[in-house]
Amino acid sequence: MSADLFHDPERAKAFMPLASRLRPKKLEHYVGQDHLLGEDSVLGASIRQGQLHSMLFWGPPGVGKTTLAKMMAGYADAQYLELSAVMSGVKDIRQAVDKAIQHRQQFSKPTLLFIDEIHRYSKSQQDALLPHIESGDFIFIGATTENPSFELNAALLSRCRVYVLKALDEPAIEQLIVRALAEDDLLAKRQVEITDEALDLLTQAASGDARRVLTLLELATELLKPNQAQIDLSIIKQASLHSFRRFDKGGERFYDQISAMHKSIRGSDPDAALYWLCRMLDGGCDPLYLARRLVRTASEDIGNADPRALQLAMNAWDVQERLGSPEGELALAQATVYLAVAAKSNAVYVAFNDCMKAIREGADEEVPMHIRNAPTTLMKELDYGKGYRYPHDEPHAVAAGVVYLPEALEGQRFYHPVNRGLEKQISEKLSFIAGLNEKAKNKN
Repeated sequence: MSADLFHDPERAKAFMPLASRLRPKKLEHYVGQDHLLGEDSVLGASIRQGQLHSMLFWGPPGVGKTTLAKMMAGYADAQYLELSAVMSGVKDIRQAVDKAIQHRQQFSKPTLLFIDEIHRYSKSQQDALLPHIESGDFIFIGATTENPSFELNAALLSRCRVYVLKALDEPAIEQLIVRALAEDDLLAKRQVEITDEALDLLTQAASGDARRVLTLLELATELLKPNQAQIDLSIIKQASLHSFRRFDKGGERFYDQISAMHKSIRGSDPDAALYWLCRMLDGGCDPLYLARRLVRTASEDIGNADPRALQLAMNAWDVQERLGSPEGELALAQATVYLAVAAKSNAVYVAFNDCMKAIREGADEEVPMHIRNAPTTLMKELDYGKGYRYPHDEPHAVAAGVVYLPEALEGQRFYHPVNRGLEKQISEKLSFIAGLNEKAKNKN
């Protein structure tokens, strides 16, 4: 029976996933990536002419990286070999090289070697590709969901052109669904249709992922009753009940989204800040990680303009640790919105970085004698603490004219409060103290 399955193409096709059955072989059937494959594009022209070069495809899952590589092999009349960096190593690369060389010798035709998840290879495994890319033993195409500039060797990057593939937009996803219903033999035979409301929900559930939307569509058709041919809203809801949005807890999308949340708070947009917080929570991000980022944001971008922001962020962190979800997540949302609308200042952040830089680049300055600690008789005899003036005994609680920095740094300023929030008052006070110091200096 199994033998009959493999010798009967139609029966074998029935066991293939919809995404595999619908995989296009021509550029005109390929959905999305118009910025790379348009009529006037360099890559599109290169593919159509069968003149390929080594390249890297960088983009999220399900946007057609593997499909495009297979299609390119067809245009170039090349043998197609595929490896997964998760499951293969240097030995597999050597075997692919041998196959490529034998194929060229026997048929005078090239080989396209596609390596998925190329960022999973170690440095030595990536290095093993270099001589064969240079010698032209095969046309190399690597695919990655991670930023190549962080994950791949400079030597490999320098030999490849990087093409960025984008998540499919909603019109492209809709086009894919409509095409699947019209062109897939199994779906067309059942005359499966989809309501407009179901189509909208399915498009949204895809999150720009072609493989995901076709998997959901196939699941939806399996949920239809024998005499039912229309996919409605309830079927799509049932099919997507246990699906999750695309979210890589340690990858490019993770850092993009946390960056978006931080920058939305910095930009005083509470709606955007709340959106990105919820996107990350929905995607499975650890709420305690988000709490730590809110504390960082409170210090870095709000600081003394509104010191309550830091306390509120710490309180939200505490609630999350004590109560968990969903109470803790609501506290995170409260802190996020407050931080977004709070007065902003990075004056402390800038001052801290400038001060650390001055210390690292400067000399190991001595503590001025008048502010040194003098707990022993010997230290007092050596003039430790001599001449120290206690500010609380002075007018305005300021010992006007006293220098607290090392002598070489006298007059140096690191902290420049902004004219917003509480820092406006801090700025006024510092200006007042500076005036007292100037009067004391002139008097002396």
